[in-house]
Amino acid sequence: MMRFFKAALRGIRAEVALGGEGWEVMSGTGRPLSTAGRRSSAGPMVSPDTIMNLSTVWACTSATAQLVASLPCHLYERGPNGRRTRLDDPLAAILFDRPNTTQTGVEFWEGAIAQQLIGGNAYARRLKVGNRLVGLEPLLDVTPKRKGGGFEYQVREAGARTRVLPASEVLHLRGFGVGGGLGLSAVRYGTQSFGAALAAERSAARVFSNGLQPSGVLQSKDTLTPDQRETMQAVLDRYAGSEKAGKVMVLEAGLEFKTVQWNPEDVQLLETRRFQVEEICRWFGVPPVVIGHAGAGQTMWGTGVEAILMGWLRTGINPILVRNEARLNAETIPPAKRGKWFWQYDREAMLQMDSKAKGVFLSTMATSGTMTANERRERLGLEPHSDPQANDLLGQTALAPLRDLTKED
Repeated sequence: MMRFFKAALRGIRAEVALGGEGWEVMSGTGRPLSTAGRRSSAGPMVSPDTIMNLSTVWACTSATAQLVASLPCHLYERGPNGRRTRLDDPLAAILFDRPNTTQTGVEFWEGAIAQQLIGGNAYARRLKVGNRLVGLEPLLDVTPKRKGGGFEYQVREAGARTRVLPASEVLHLRGFGVGGGLGLSAVRYGTQSFGAALAAERSAARVFSNGLQPSGVLQSKDTLTPDQRETMQAVLDRYAGSEKAGKVMVLEAGLEFKTVQWNPEDVQLLETRRFQVEEICRWFGVPPVVIGHAGAGQTMWGTGVEAILMGWLRTGINPILVRNEARLNAETIPPAKRGKWFWQYDREAMLQMDSKAKGVFLSTMATSGTMTANERRERLGLEPHSDPQANDLLGQTALAPLRDLTKED
């Protein structure tokens, strides 16, 4: 999956190709154009590669990508009466079981969702035999270019070679956008938030590298020569670093050490880092509790957390599923079957319950005449029952006339 995080998260390149402002593009160095980044006001360069060094970005991206990629997605046909029928068509196996020779369906979709989240766009080349789709190959370094009312795609290959693919050969998955045919890059629009977080991480690393001790000054009544200053600095360097914390320094010749009076709490370094976790979570629409971060006064357990997770599934995960279903319906369904065939994720797979809750749910489905015994057994992963009555719907009778209790069939 790291391959995708470092090379495939290239939807940001669309911003460069389509006139994004303020981007620094590295070219002529043998490095891909996709190393484009943006300098934040805090100082650090913000790019898909640099923000993946932030644990919050990694956790938000992996949590969302892994959940979506693990959900079953099935191909259905809509009948005249509006009822759907699940299809056992090779197209489903191609897209979600084995899209190419080197990846499983989960691996492919993890990378695609990660691209959508970070760069706003994900690309895959459609492998065809004639007009029949036989596979999907991830495209890792792509620049979309407008052509007519759509796009063509410039793909950078090994050896700095490029080729242009028409829209008919590329599956283009968009993330959140505001029109124009492209998803918006979180890296571009979150430059300042990510830059501040990177700067805070660097500051924290420097503090810990010095054993949590701030810098200080050596004071002397005498004036030192340049050579003496260099010698003294070399001595001080032997005491710098977290691995040398607590080591005793011997001062002589009237030297006196005085510390600068500040500590991490004074500059609110720890509070800044805590705030950055919640700030980054907003960009990805992931509740902090999902990545193991509890807010002030919040625990990691209980019905409140369960409600938060349910909200994330509805407002964070479901929009991604709906967006991808619509794109797959538009670009992968054979023309003759459009309007009849459709893709749909199994959203109930997100709502796994404990055994007690599941028992109550299945019991309710049985007594309300909603699910047959075999349908309930299927939910439990059990084989269908051979009794024909296992396919009958049941209805609960709370009260009945006494005369009916003595009737014989």
